[in-house]
Amino acid sequence: MIHAKNRNRLPLAQPAVVHLRRSYAECRFGQIHLWTSYPSGGGFDEHIPVVCVHHAGGSGRMFAPMLKELGTDRSVYAPDLPGHGTSDPSGARVSVTDMAAAVGDFIDSLRLRSVDLFGYQLGACVATELAIARPQQIRRVMLWGAANYSAQERATLHAQTTTVGSREDGGDVADEWRAALTRKGQNTPVGAVVEDFSDRLRAGTHGARAFAAAVDYPTAERLPLLKQPTMVLRLRDEYAEYAPRVRGALPNGSLLDLPDYGQGFISAAPQRFAAVAREFLDR
Repeated sequence: MIHAKNRNRLPLAQPAVVHLRRSYAECRFGQIHLWTSYPSGGGFDEHIPVVCVHHAGGSGRMFAPMLKELGTDRSVYAPDLPGHGTSDPSGARVSVTDMAAAVGDFIDSLRLRSVDLFGYQLGACVATELAIARPQQIRRVMLWGAANYSAQERATLHAQTTTVGSREDGGDVADEWRAALTRKGQNTPVGAVVEDFSDRLRAGTHGARAFAAAVDYPTAERLPLLKQPTMVLRLRDEYAEYAPRVRGALPNGSLLDLPDYGQGFISAAPQRFAAVAREFLDR
């Protein structure tokens, strides 16, 4: 016999099931590797899918800590850019336009009618270029680490750019590792720094060329062409001073200050990142 007070109890809500997958897709340069998450319904009947684009020398792995958090109600895709992670390289020369086209090939392969974009550093340039090229398909854009460099700043960055691991004695690797630890944001796990550093070593010259492409990207000319609602994140890192300039160049932009976080934000606080993204993307 069922007790009377139990008859009207509703079943307990079940936690969302998020599927984490890794796969490959085709692009104009060969195969592109993907880090993916999607809810139990497949993601196609949920919120707009999100494509996340990483920095020069990195890989889609940087987004792995938040895939499960954001993938509860939408599909999330984090490709390795050409020449990064385990994606095929694009060739001897690479541009932001080339990388945006490769990500666009992947989007077309899934026949996604509408997507949101999030880009970090180089990924912010790629996201900007892709959104400009596909105004009807790209709905909203989030940028972190975008920069509006002066000519002098560009020259200085080019002079400082090196390929880590090019010295036989390994001294440059040790120097760069110490620098990576110095840049580490508060509460960022050392393991996340290790993973990012290993990605940079693996990318080698491809990462260095991609960084040069990001430095040369004409941000001041391209940002005013980005018409979609765009949110710029300003954290406590080396890109903080550029965030207001980037926001000022956007015709439909906003600025979100996150002073409690720095480099490694996604690894340090994946739930907070997912909440920030969801608040903006679900409007």
